[in-house]
Amino acid sequence: MSEARAIVRMPDGTVKQVGPLTGTRVWTVPGRAGRPIDVPPAAPRRLARGEEHRLCGFCADRQLETTPEKARLVGPDFTELRRVPAAELGDTVAEFRRFGNLFEIVSAEYWRENHGFRQPASVFEWARAYLSDPVGRAHIERLAAIRAQASGEATSIEEAALDLLGGSHDVVVARRHVVDGAETDDQLVSSGALTPGEHAAYMAFTVRSLAEIQSAQPHAAYVAVFQNWLRPAGASFEHLHKQLVAIDESGPQVDRELRMLASDRRLYQHEIADLAVAERLVVAANDGAVAFAGIGHRYPAFEVFSTSAANLPQQHSDAGIRAVSDLVHALHAATGVHVPTNEEWHYRPPGAPWPMPWRVVLKWRISTPAGFEGGTKVYVNTIDPWELRRRAVAALAQLRAEGRLADGIRIGDECDAADARLRYADDGDDDE
Repeated sequence: MSEARAIVRMPDGTVKQVGPLTGTRVWTVPGRAGRPIDVPPAAPRRLARGEEHRLCGFCADRQLETTPEKARLVGPDFTELRRVPAAELGDTVAEFRRFGNLFEIVSAEYWRENHGFRQPASVFEWARAYLSDPVGRAHIERLAAIRAQASGEATSIEEAALDLLGGSHDVVVARRHVVDGAETDDQLVSSGALTPGEHAAYMAFTVRSLAEIQSAQPHAAYVAVFQNWLRPAGASFEHLHKQLVAIDESGPQVDRELRMLASDRRLYQHEIADLAVAERLVVAANDGAVAFAGIGHRYPAFEVFSTSAANLPQQHSDAGIRAVSDLVHALHAATGVHVPTNEEWHYRPPGAPWPMPWRVVLKWRISTPAGFEGGTKVYVNTIDPWELRRRAVAALAQLRAEGRLADGIRIGDECDAADARLRYADDGDDDE
Protein backbone atom coordinates (compact mmCIF):
# COMPACT_ATOMS: atom_id res chain seq x y z
CA MET A 1 0.00 0.00 0.00
CA SER A 2 1.40 3.41 -0.90
CA GLU A 3 1.61 6.22 1.62
CA ALA A 4 -0.59 8.38 -0.62
CA ARG A 5 -3.42 5.88 -0.36
CA ALA A 6 -3.05 5.33 3.38
CA ILE A 7 -3.83 8.91 4.38
CA VAL A 8 -4.54 12.05 2.38
CA ARG A 9 -6.04 15.45 3.13
CA MET A 10 -8.46 16.66 0.44
CA PRO A 11 -8.59 20.33 -0.69
CA ASP A 12 -11.65 20.98 1.50
CA GLY A 13 -9.91 19.53 4.57
CA THR A 14 -11.53 16.10 4.57
CA VAL A 15 -9.01 13.43 5.60
CA LYS A 16 -9.36 10.05 3.92
CA GLN A 17 -7.58 7.01 5.36
CA VAL A 18 -7.18 3.34 4.54
CA GLY A 19 -6.05 1.02 7.32
CA PRO A 20 -2.68 -0.43 6.23
CA LEU A 21 -3.40 -3.79 7.88
CA THR A 22 -7.20 -3.91 7.65
CA GLY A 23 -8.17 -2.06 4.48
CA THR A 24 -10.81 -0.18 6.51
CA ARG A 25 -11.79 3.11 4.87
CA VAL A 26 -12.19 6.08 7.18
CA TRP A 27 -13.12 9.71 6.57
CA THR A 28 -12.71 12.67 8.90
CA VAL A 29 -14.93 15.56 7.87
CA PRO A 30 -13.94 19.12 8.83
CA GLY A 31 -15.85 20.68 11.71
CA ARG A 32 -16.71 17.47 13.57
CA ALA A 33 -13.60 17.23 15.78
CA GLY A 34 -14.53 19.93 18.27
CA ARG A 35 -17.16 17.99 20.16
CA PRO A 36 -16.18 17.19 23.78
CA ILE A 37 -15.02 13.62 24.36
CA ASP A 38 -14.48 13.72 28.15
CA VAL A 39 -18.03 13.91 29.52
CA PRO A 40 -18.41 13.19 33.25
CA PRO A 41 -21.82 12.01 34.52
CA ALA A 42 -24.34 14.84 34.64
CA ALA A 43 -25.42 14.06 38.20
CA PRO A 44 -22.72 12.29 40.25
CA ARG A 45 -24.07 10.57 43.35
CA ARG A 46 -22.63 11.18 46.79
CA LEU A 47 -21.23 8.01 48.37
CA ALA A 48 -22.26 6.74 51.78
CA ARG A 49 -19.54 5.82 54.25
CA GLY A 50 -17.78 2.61 53.08
CA GLU A 51 -19.80 2.41 49.87
CA GLU A 52 -16.67 2.85 47.75
CA HIS A 53 -15.74 -0.75 48.61
CA ARG A 54 -19.02 -2.31 47.42
CA LEU A 55 -20.12 -0.37 44.34
CA CYS A 56 -20.01 -3.40 42.01
CA GLY A 57 -19.32 -7.13 41.94
CA PHE A 58 -15.58 -6.49 41.47
CA CYS A 59 -15.22 -4.37 44.61
CA ALA A 60 -13.22 -5.43 47.67
CA ASP A 61 -16.20 -6.03 49.97
CA ARG A 62 -17.91 -8.30 47.40
CA GLN A 63 -15.12 -10.78 46.64
CA LEU A 64 -17.37 -13.83 47.05
CA GLU A 65 -19.47 -12.62 44.11
CA THR A 66 -16.64 -13.52 41.74
CA THR A 67 -15.38 -17.01 40.94
CA PRO A 68 -12.60 -18.61 43.03
CA GLU A 69 -9.47 -16.55 42.90
CA LYS A 70 -6.53 -17.86 40.88
CA ALA A 71 -3.99 -15.27 42.05
CA ARG A 72 -3.64 -11.84 43.67
CA LEU A 73 -0.96 -9.20 44.12
CA VAL A 74 -0.53 -7.76 47.62
CA GLY A 75 1.60 -5.15 49.33
CA PRO A 76 3.83 -2.38 48.01
CA ASP A 77 6.04 -4.91 46.22
CA PHE A 78 3.02 -6.60 44.56
CA THR A 79 3.81 -10.04 45.96
CA GLU A 80 1.83 -12.75 44.19
CA LEU A 81 -0.35 -15.14 46.23
CA ARG A 82 -1.91 -18.17 44.54
CA ARG A 83 -5.36 -19.73 45.01
CA VAL A 84 -6.33 -17.95 48.20
CA PRO A 85 -9.10 -19.93 49.95
CA ALA A 86 -12.52 -18.31 50.19
CA ALA A 87 -12.28 -18.04 53.98
CA GLU A 88 -8.99 -16.10 53.71
CA LEU A 89 -9.89 -13.53 51.04
CA GLY A 90 -10.16 -10.81 53.67
CA ASP A 91 -6.81 -11.55 55.29
CA THR A 92 -4.85 -9.50 52.75
CA VAL A 93 -5.63 -6.50 50.56
CA ALA A 94 -5.44 -7.42 46.88
CA GLU A 95 -4.08 -4.64 44.69
CA PHE A 96 -4.99 -6.82 41.68
CA ARG A 97 -6.96 -10.07 41.51
CA ARG A 98 -7.27 -12.74 38.83
CA PHE A 99 -10.26 -15.07 38.60
CA GLY A 100 -12.43 -16.77 35.99
CA ASN A 101 -15.27 -14.89 34.31
CA LEU A 102 -18.57 -16.14 35.70
CA PHE A 103 -20.17 -15.91 32.24
CA GLU A 104 -17.42 -16.95 29.84
CA ILE A 105 -17.31 -16.03 26.16
CA VAL A 106 -15.78 -19.46 25.46
CA SER A 107 -16.91 -21.80 28.21
CA ALA A 108 -15.29 -24.76 29.89
CA GLU A 109 -18.07 -26.86 28.30
CA TYR A 110 -16.95 -25.65 24.86
CA TRP A 111 -13.45 -27.04 25.38
CA ARG A 112 -14.81 -30.24 26.89
CA GLU A 113 -17.45 -31.02 24.28
CA ASN A 114 -15.68 -29.75 21.15
CA HIS A 115 -12.09 -30.71 21.94
CA GLY A 116 -12.34 -33.44 24.56
CA PHE A 117 -10.44 -31.34 27.08
CA ARG A 118 -10.26 -32.64 30.64
CA GLN A 119 -9.01 -30.64 33.58
CA PRO A 120 -5.54 -31.56 34.87
CA ALA A 121 -4.97 -33.20 38.26
CA SER A 122 -3.96 -29.88 39.82
CA VAL A 123 -7.41 -28.39 39.14
CA PHE A 124 -9.14 -31.51 40.49
CA GLU A 125 -7.10 -31.22 43.68
CA TRP A 126 -7.85 -27.49 43.98
CA ALA A 127 -11.58 -28.13 43.50
CA ARG A 128 -11.55 -30.88 46.13
CA ALA A 129 -9.79 -28.65 48.63
CA TYR A 130 -12.08 -25.71 47.88
CA LEU A 131 -15.22 -27.79 48.36
CA SER A 132 -13.90 -29.34 51.58
CA ASP A 133 -14.04 -25.92 53.27
CA PRO A 134 -17.58 -24.83 54.27
CA VAL A 135 -17.02 -21.25 53.09
CA GLY A 136 -15.63 -22.46 49.77
CA ARG A 137 -18.46 -24.94 49.26
CA ALA A 138 -21.09 -22.28 49.96
CA HIS A 139 -19.29 -20.00 47.51
CA ILE A 140 -19.41 -22.60 44.72
CA GLU A 141 -23.05 -23.43 45.47
CA ARG A 142 -24.08 -19.76 45.11
CA LEU A 143 -22.20 -19.31 41.85
CA ALA A 144 -23.47 -22.61 40.44
CA ALA A 145 -27.06 -21.54 41.20
CA ILE A 146 -26.54 -18.24 39.36
CA ARG A 147 -25.14 -20.01 36.29
CA ALA A 148 -27.90 -22.64 36.37
CA GLN A 149 -30.58 -19.96 36.46
CA ALA A 150 -28.98 -18.17 33.51
CA SER A 151 -28.51 -21.30 31.39
CA GLY A 152 -31.51 -23.33 32.51
CA GLU A 153 -29.23 -26.32 33.12
CA ALA A 154 -28.02 -27.50 36.52
CA THR A 155 -24.80 -29.45 37.09
CA SER A 156 -23.34 -31.28 40.04
CA ILE A 157 -21.44 -29.22 42.58
CA GLU A 158 -18.25 -31.08 41.65
CA GLU A 159 -18.60 -30.31 37.93
CA ALA A 160 -19.51 -26.71 38.69
CA ALA A 161 -16.36 -26.35 40.79
CA LEU A 162 -14.16 -27.73 38.01
CA ASP A 163 -15.67 -25.38 35.45
CA LEU A 164 -15.44 -22.35 37.73
CA LEU A 165 -11.83 -23.03 38.69
CA GLY A 166 -10.48 -24.37 35.42
CA GLY A 167 -11.98 -22.08 32.79
CA SER A 168 -9.97 -20.30 30.10
CA HIS A 169 -11.61 -16.85 30.29
CA ASP A 170 -10.05 -14.86 33.11
CA VAL A 171 -10.48 -11.36 34.52
CA VAL A 172 -7.72 -9.25 36.10
CA VAL A 173 -9.25 -6.63 38.41
CA ALA A 174 -7.75 -3.62 40.15
CA ARG A 175 -8.47 -2.89 43.81
CA ARG A 176 -10.17 0.48 43.56
CA HIS A 177 -13.46 1.28 41.87
CA VAL A 178 -13.09 4.96 42.81
CA VAL A 179 -10.09 6.87 44.14
CA ASP A 180 -9.20 6.47 47.80
CA GLY A 181 -11.25 8.98 49.78
CA ALA A 182 -13.76 9.49 46.95
CA GLU A 183 -16.86 11.47 47.86
CA THR A 184 -18.88 10.84 44.69
CA ASP A 185 -19.33 7.87 42.36
CA ASP A 186 -17.80 9.63 39.34
CA GLN A 187 -14.28 9.68 40.83
CA LEU A 188 -13.36 6.52 38.95
CA VAL A 189 -9.97 4.83 38.75
CA SER A 190 -9.01 4.24 35.12
CA SER A 191 -5.69 2.85 33.87
CA GLY A 192 -4.39 6.40 33.63
CA ALA A 193 -5.34 7.10 37.26
CA LEU A 194 -2.94 4.39 38.43
CA THR A 195 0.64 5.32 39.17
CA PRO A 196 3.19 4.13 36.58
CA GLY A 197 4.34 1.50 39.08
CA GLU A 198 0.81 0.23 39.71
CA HIS A 199 0.16 0.05 36.00
CA ALA A 200 3.42 -1.86 35.45
CA ALA A 201 2.35 -4.45 38.02
CA TYR A 202 -1.09 -4.69 36.37
CA MET A 203 0.47 -5.18 32.94
CA ALA A 204 3.05 -7.75 34.08
CA PHE A 205 0.36 -9.69 36.01
CA THR A 206 -1.73 -9.82 32.82
CA VAL A 207 1.25 -11.06 30.80
CA ARG A 208 1.83 -13.88 33.30
CA SER A 209 -1.87 -14.74 33.19
CA LEU A 210 -1.72 -14.90 29.40
CA ALA A 211 1.18 -17.35 29.53
CA GLU A 212 -0.62 -19.53 32.09
CA ILE A 213 -3.82 -19.73 30.05
CA GLN A 214 -1.87 -20.65 26.91
CA SER A 215 -0.07 -23.39 28.84
CA ALA A 216 -3.20 -24.71 30.56
CA GLN A 217 -5.42 -24.88 27.44
CA PRO A 218 -3.58 -26.96 24.80
CA HIS A 219 -6.41 -26.57 22.26
CA ALA A 220 -6.20 -22.76 22.24
CA ALA A 221 -4.75 -21.18 19.12
CA TYR A 222 -4.77 -17.70 20.63
CA VAL A 223 -5.65 -15.82 23.81
CA ALA A 224 -7.41 -12.52 23.20
CA VAL A 225 -6.46 -9.83 25.74
CA PHE A 226 -8.51 -6.67 26.02
CA GLN A 227 -9.84 -4.00 28.34
CA ASN A 228 -13.24 -2.32 28.04
CA TRP A 229 -13.44 0.93 29.99
CA LEU A 230 -16.90 2.41 30.69
CA ARG A 231 -20.21 1.10 29.46
CA PRO A 232 -20.17 2.68 25.97
CA ALA A 233 -17.00 0.64 25.35
CA GLY A 234 -18.66 -2.62 26.45
CA ALA A 235 -17.83 -2.76 30.17
CA SER A 236 -20.34 -4.53 32.41
CA PHE A 237 -18.82 -2.84 35.46
CA GLU A 238 -17.16 0.58 35.52
CA HIS A 239 -14.36 -0.95 37.57
CA LEU A 240 -10.91 -1.27 36.02
CA HIS A 241 -10.27 -4.77 34.66
CA LYS A 242 -8.74 -6.67 31.76
CA GLN A 243 -10.04 -9.89 30.21
CA LEU A 244 -8.19 -12.83 28.70
CA VAL A 245 -10.14 -15.28 26.52
CA ALA A 246 -8.69 -18.45 24.98
CA ILE A 247 -10.07 -19.24 21.51
CA ASP A 248 -9.43 -22.12 19.11
CA GLU A 249 -8.61 -19.94 16.09
CA SER A 250 -6.56 -16.82 15.55
CA GLY A 251 -9.34 -14.83 13.92
CA PRO A 252 -9.61 -13.28 10.45
CA GLN A 253 -7.52 -10.19 11.18
CA VAL A 254 -4.51 -12.22 12.33
CA ASP A 255 -4.97 -14.49 9.32
CA ARG A 256 -4.97 -11.45 7.03
CA GLU A 257 -1.78 -10.11 8.58
CA LEU A 258 -0.06 -13.48 8.27
CA ARG A 259 -0.87 -13.56 4.55
CA MET A 260 0.64 -10.09 4.19
CA LEU A 261 3.70 -11.12 6.19
CA ALA A 262 4.36 -14.01 3.80
CA SER A 263 5.57 -11.47 1.23
CA ASP A 264 6.94 -8.82 3.60
CA ARG A 265 8.40 -9.93 6.92
CA ARG A 266 8.87 -6.30 7.97
CA LEU A 267 5.26 -5.40 7.20
CA TYR A 268 4.73 -3.43 10.41
CA GLN A 269 7.92 -1.43 9.92
CA HIS A 270 7.06 -0.55 6.34
CA GLU A 271 3.31 0.01 6.60
CA ILE A 272 2.96 1.39 10.14
CA ALA A 273 6.20 2.72 11.64
CA ASP A 274 7.77 4.24 8.54
CA LEU A 275 4.46 5.80 7.54
CA ALA A 276 4.02 7.28 11.02
CA VAL A 277 7.47 8.84 10.85
CA ALA A 278 6.84 10.24 7.36
CA GLU A 279 3.49 11.74 8.40
CA ARG A 280 4.76 13.03 11.78
CA LEU A 281 2.42 10.78 13.73
CA VAL A 282 4.89 9.57 16.35
CA VAL A 283 3.34 10.49 19.71
CA ALA A 284 5.89 9.22 22.24
CA ALA A 285 8.67 6.70 22.74
CA ASN A 286 10.99 5.24 25.34
CA ASP A 287 13.87 2.79 25.14
CA GLY A 288 11.63 -0.22 24.54
CA ALA A 289 8.44 0.96 22.85
CA VAL A 290 6.96 3.60 20.56
CA ALA A 291 3.46 5.08 20.23
CA PHE A 292 1.80 6.30 17.03
CA ALA A 293 -1.47 8.00 16.19
CA GLY A 294 -3.05 5.20 14.19
CA ILE A 295 -4.21 5.41 10.57
CA GLY A 296 -7.41 3.81 9.28
CA HIS A 297 -9.21 3.06 12.54
CA ARG A 298 -12.96 3.42 13.00
CA TYR A 299 -12.29 5.33 16.21
CA PRO A 300 -9.41 7.63 17.17
CA ALA A 301 -6.69 5.13 18.09
CA PHE A 302 -3.16 4.99 19.43
CA GLU A 303 -0.86 2.09 18.57
CA VAL A 304 1.90 1.21 21.05
CA PHE A 305 4.52 -1.11 19.56
CA SER A 306 7.21 -2.93 21.46
CA THR A 307 10.54 -2.30 19.75
CA SER A 308 11.93 -5.56 21.17
CA ALA A 309 12.99 -8.54 19.10
CA ALA A 310 10.56 -10.65 21.17
CA ASN A 311 7.12 -11.46 19.74
CA LEU A 312 4.86 -12.93 22.42
CA PRO A 313 4.32 -10.70 25.47
CA GLN A 314 5.69 -13.37 27.83
CA GLN A 315 8.89 -13.59 25.78
CA HIS A 316 9.75 -10.01 26.72
CA SER A 317 12.11 -9.16 29.54
CA ASP A 318 10.77 -7.34 32.60
CA ALA A 319 12.23 -4.14 31.14
CA GLY A 320 10.53 -4.79 27.79
CA ILE A 321 7.13 -5.26 29.44
CA ARG A 322 7.67 -2.16 31.55
CA ALA A 323 8.50 -0.09 28.45
CA VAL A 324 5.19 -1.01 26.81
CA SER A 325 3.34 -0.48 30.10
CA ASP A 326 4.74 3.02 30.58
CA LEU A 327 3.55 4.22 27.17
CA VAL A 328 0.14 2.55 27.49
CA HIS A 329 -0.26 4.12 30.92
CA ALA A 330 0.78 7.54 29.60
CA LEU A 331 -1.79 7.42 26.81
CA HIS A 332 -4.55 6.32 29.18
CA ALA A 333 -3.64 9.24 31.43
CA ALA A 334 -3.70 11.61 28.44
CA THR A 335 -7.08 10.21 27.43
CA GLY A 336 -8.77 10.93 30.76
CA VAL A 337 -11.00 9.01 33.14
CA HIS A 338 -14.34 9.73 31.48
CA VAL A 339 -13.54 8.72 27.89
CA PRO A 340 -14.83 5.24 26.93
CA THR A 341 -11.93 3.18 25.60
CA ASN A 342 -11.00 -0.25 24.36
CA GLU A 343 -7.49 -1.57 24.88
CA GLU A 344 -6.58 -4.46 22.55
CA TRP A 345 -3.44 -6.57 22.61
CA HIS A 346 -2.03 -7.98 19.37
CA TYR A 347 0.86 -10.42 19.12
CA ARG A 348 2.08 -13.45 17.16
CA PRO A 349 0.00 -16.59 17.77
CA PRO A 350 2.30 -19.27 19.21
CA GLY A 351 1.91 -21.47 16.14
CA ALA A 352 2.27 -18.74 13.49
CA PRO A 353 5.09 -19.10 10.93
CA TRP A 354 6.07 -15.42 10.67
CA PRO A 355 7.30 -12.91 13.26
CA MET A 356 4.83 -10.31 14.54
CA PRO A 357 5.39 -7.56 17.10
CA TRP A 358 3.52 -7.13 20.36
CA ARG A 359 1.38 -4.04 20.01
CA VAL A 360 -1.38 -2.52 22.12
CA VAL A 361 -4.11 -0.47 20.45
CA LEU A 362 -6.03 2.08 22.52
CA LYS A 363 -9.30 3.24 20.94
CA TRP A 364 -11.49 6.17 21.99
CA ARG A 365 -15.10 4.93 21.70
CA ILE A 366 -16.54 8.40 21.20
CA SER A 367 -18.89 7.76 18.26
CA THR A 368 -21.40 5.13 17.17
CA PRO A 369 -21.28 3.73 13.62
CA ALA A 370 -24.74 4.02 12.11
CA GLY A 371 -26.59 3.71 8.82
CA PHE A 372 -24.04 5.57 6.74
CA GLU A 373 -21.23 3.28 7.84
CA GLY A 374 -23.35 0.16 7.52
CA GLY A 375 -24.41 1.01 4.00
CA THR A 376 -21.10 2.25 2.61
CA LYS A 377 -18.47 0.56 4.82
CA VAL A 378 -16.85 3.99 4.98
CA TYR A 379 -16.44 4.95 8.63
CA VAL A 380 -16.62 8.50 9.95
CA ASN A 381 -13.90 9.11 12.55
CA THR A 382 -14.33 12.60 14.01
CA ILE A 383 -10.65 13.09 14.91
CA ASP A 384 -7.96 12.56 12.26
CA PRO A 385 -4.54 11.12 13.21
CA TRP A 386 -2.74 14.49 13.02
CA GLU A 387 -5.22 16.11 15.40
CA LEU A 388 -5.08 13.06 17.67
CA ARG A 389 -1.31 13.35 17.81
CA ARG A 390 -1.50 17.07 18.57
CA ARG A 391 -3.91 16.54 21.45
CA ALA A 392 -1.91 13.66 22.90
CA VAL A 393 1.42 15.47 22.74
CA ALA A 394 -0.02 18.50 24.54
CA ALA A 395 -1.63 16.33 27.23
CA LEU A 396 1.51 14.23 27.74
CA ALA A 397 3.68 17.34 28.14
CA GLN A 398 1.31 18.61 30.84
CA LEU A 399 1.24 15.24 32.62
CA ARG A 400 5.03 15.06 32.60
CA ALA A 401 5.24 18.55 34.10
CA GLU A 402 2.92 17.34 36.87
CA GLY A 403 5.15 14.31 37.54
CA ARG A 404 2.48 11.78 36.57
CA LEU A 405 4.40 9.88 33.87
CA ALA A 406 7.15 7.30 34.13
CA ASP A 407 10.69 8.50 33.59
CA GLY A 408 12.33 8.11 30.20
CA ILE A 409 9.39 8.99 27.94
CA ARG A 410 10.18 11.16 24.93
CA ILE A 411 7.21 13.14 23.61
CA GLY A 412 6.36 14.35 20.11
CA ASP A 413 9.26 16.06 18.36
CA GLU A 414 11.66 14.74 21.01
CA CYS A 415 11.38 11.41 19.17
CA ASP A 416 13.30 10.58 16.00
CA ALA A 417 13.18 7.90 13.32
CA ALA A 418 15.40 5.57 15.36
CA ASP A 419 12.70 5.42 18.05
CA ALA A 420 10.36 3.87 15.46
CA ARG A 421 12.66 0.99 14.48
CA LEU A 422 10.82 -2.28 15.16
CA ARG A 423 13.04 -5.29 15.86
CA TYR A 424 10.43 -8.06 15.98
CA ALA A 425 11.77 -9.64 12.76
CA ASP A 426 15.43 -9.39 13.74
CA ASP A 427 17.41 -12.61 14.13
CA GLY A 428 18.40 -13.65 17.65
CA ASP A 429 16.75 -13.30 21.04
CA ASP A 430 18.07 -9.89 22.10
CA ASP A 431 15.32 -8.06 23.97
CA GLU A 432 16.97 -4.67 24.14
